[in-house]
Amino acid sequence: MSQRILIVDDDKQIVRLLKAYLEQAGLLTLTAFDGNEAQQVIRREHPDLIILDLMLPGRDGWDITRWLRGDPHLAATPILMLTARIEDIDKILGLELGADDYLTKPFNPREVVARVRAILRRTSGGAHTSSILQIGELRLDIDQHTLNVSGIFVEVTPTEFALLKALMEHPNHAFTRAELLEKALGYSYEGVDRTLDSHIKNVRKKIEPDASHPRYLETVFGVGYRMRDEGEQMT
Repeated sequence: MSQRILIVDDDKQIVRLLKAYLEQAGLLTLTAFDGNEAQQVIRREHPDLIILDLMLPGRDGWDITRWLRGDPHLAATPILMLTARIEDIDKILGLELGADDYLTKPFNPREVVARVRAILRRTSGGAHTSSILQIGELRLDIDQHTLNVSGIFVEVTPTEFALLKALMEHPNHAFTRAELLEKALGYSYEGVDRTLDSHIKNVRKKIEPDASHPRYLETVFGVGYRMRDEGEQMT
């Protein structure tokens, strides 16, 4: 069955354009033109991914993201944010609220399709050698797409899950930011440092006993990040 993409934007021309390109790529589409309508469609249809404009009538994209990430039945739904605002703070806020990726308007619709496909690949999973990855009190179940920390289930976004999977598959390996994004997400994009740092900040809040003094997800100064596993030989 084709995966369903909800396009949320008050610009009907943008919605028509994205709908045409996504359906040409073999995806089914749903549409909404304001935040309140989007919320109703999400509750009713449970789309596989949401393309979400930030500046919406009614409930804006930030509000929809907060609501979605706070609902345990919907929290894992991937979000690709669209924004006409170019300030880094807007992008970072969207990522810290739980968006998986963002694109700035104007955009190439083929790029949107590529991002959607990449996020859906991460969500549906792929080939792997072990269905369980465990480091210390962190337990990542690849088949179930779940994270447990000290025996407690923790909600993560598809992008956070992909980053954890890449890091935990290669414990103690120091990834550059570009390498980690390429390994986890399958592509890199502009604003790589700020984008990745925002996701890492979110992940640390969820896995670390003290996010200000990380036990697991370490910064390697001048390089990037690594997942520390004291049970493995450091290289």
